[in-house]
Amino acid sequence: MKARLANGRLVIASHNAGKLREIADLLAPFGIEAVSAGSLGLPEPEETEDSFAGNARIKAHAAAQGSGWPALADDSGLCAEALNGAPGVYTANWAETPQGRDWSLAMQKLEDRLQALGPDASRRAEFVCMLALAWPDGSDALFEGRIAGTLVWPPRGARGFGYDPVFVPDGQTETFAEMDPAAKHAISHRARAFALLKEALLA
Repeated sequence: MKARLANGRLVIASHNAGKLREIADLLAPFGIEAVSAGSLGLPEPEETEDSFAGNARIKAHAAAQGSGWPALADDSGLCAEALNGAPGVYTANWAETPQGRDWSLAMQKLEDRLQALGPDASRRAEFVCMLALAWPDGSDALFEGRIAGTLVWPPRGARGFGYDPVFVPDGQTETFAEMDPAAKHAISHRARAFALLKEALLA
């Protein structure tokens, strides 16, 4: 593992605008410029692994090799207890349509599956974030963050992205999509993974 990540440019191996915004905000205090893989014309590699770590590594290494710079990939998802951890690594797949990703559809699909299990089905869930930092020489480092909470319906809030409108983290009364972005950044699964990355490489 590299001892430190030098100030400069870091490629973010994502084409998700909301995720890019969050990561750029987390990197800014360290003088690191976040550049999206999309802006460099790098394609999205096929995610063929069945784990967050495996898919994060695929994306990070593809971006590092394609750009020649260190690259950070985030593979994250929502894991519902009653659905044996689904959608999990297929979190984004549940939103796919021929016209692009529709997160309202994904949230409805999640709720329909929970409703089908009956009124006593657990509403517990957790967001998981796996960060993979890869260098052009092929080395990498992994950092995982998790946050537990409860799934609510109907969706609440217009901030955030993905399943944020139906997830209330433990100890809070608002969904991620209702919370001020700074408040979400302070406790989110991504923030927790990023704290480990900072401790290892940026501090």
